Amino acid sequence: MEPTDKQLLLACRRGEESAWEALVNRYQRLMYAIPRRAGLDDDQAAEVFQEVFTTLFQKLNDIDDPDRLHAWLVTTAKRKTWRLISKDRLTGQMHSGEDEDGAGKELANIADDRPLPDEALVKLEEQHRVRGALGGLQERCRKLLTMLFYRSETPSYSEIAVSLGISEGSIGPTRARCLEKMLRLLDK
Repeated sequence: MEPTDKQLLLACRRGEESAWEALVNRYQRLMYAIPRRAGLDDDQAAEVFQEVFTTLFQKLNDIDDPDRLHAWLVTTAKRKTWRLISKDRLTGQMHSGEDEDGAGKELANIADDRPLPDEALVKLEEQHRVRGALGGLQERCRKLLTMLFYRSETPSYSEIAVSLGISEGSIGPTRARCLEKMLRLLDK
């Protein structure tokens, strides 16, 4: 069973490097996705990512409710994203350059200035929760659900049965049990 955010945060406070790595691995996709969805490029998203985890490291002992670490990280990433967008707007973000012909032209690297839609953020958070719940399942369930729902092409039941070492007829009932376990994890 994967450790909770609270367990990881408390271990980070004790200086356990493996807990810090687990925490970064758990949230890296989400911390990159927030600035990318707001229109920032890869370098800017990496800057937000780095700033979020630097701030977390600096405030490890100041976080009052370790159970709400997920919400703290999302809020921090959104604020740092908005600050970067605002800073870029203030500095103009316009660069002068030349094309191959040597003629001057202006290049604009202007991020989409629409705010991050709440629906997109909710979707990102839901995806993160589902990945977390999937990671909390036993290997057999995790493997079955990954094969059924996380591959671009779903393998046939016969391929799944061979891979898991079960009969084709038991895939449906096993899937139902695994989804129920996952729903219980999501309810926690």
